[in-house]
Amino acid sequence: MSPTPNPLQLFDITPGQIDTVLARFYARIRIHPQLGPIFNGHVGTTDAEWDVHVATIARFWRGAILREPGYDGNPMRAHMQAGNVRPEHFDPWIALFEEVATDALPPDTSKAWIALVHRIGRGLRMGVEDMTRPASAVPSLG
Repeated sequence: MSPTPNPLQLFDITPGQIDTVLARFYARIRIHPQLGPIFNGHVGTTDAEWDVHVATIARFWRGAILREPGYDGNPMRAHMQAGNVRPEHFDPWIALFEEVATDALPPDTSKAWIALVHRIGRGLRMGVEDMTRPASAVPSLG
């Protein structure tokens, strides 16, 4: 018998499914030719360092989707302060996530999470784009 989902959660997914997707996704990120060097430079290169990162990101997604407490970071600030995250990095990040989620989850679940990833990715990309604009420039609104 599966547990009753939290009525506030965004869509039907279990914590275990979140963990599975993130483990597979970040295993692929680590070796991605464009994204791997960026992530490895910020996260580290050891399994222990990556375990900490993936656990942090799992808390983020559990909060965003399942409405669980436990994540207290600021993804926008982290991406903006990284210094080497560029707007063009979001498309391959999203494409890789789509591949992993589609392979690992039931279709309705993967579609719902992918839609959320696109929405969050758009916001993060806009924040990163705005960091590189001169103060006098008009901000991008989408």
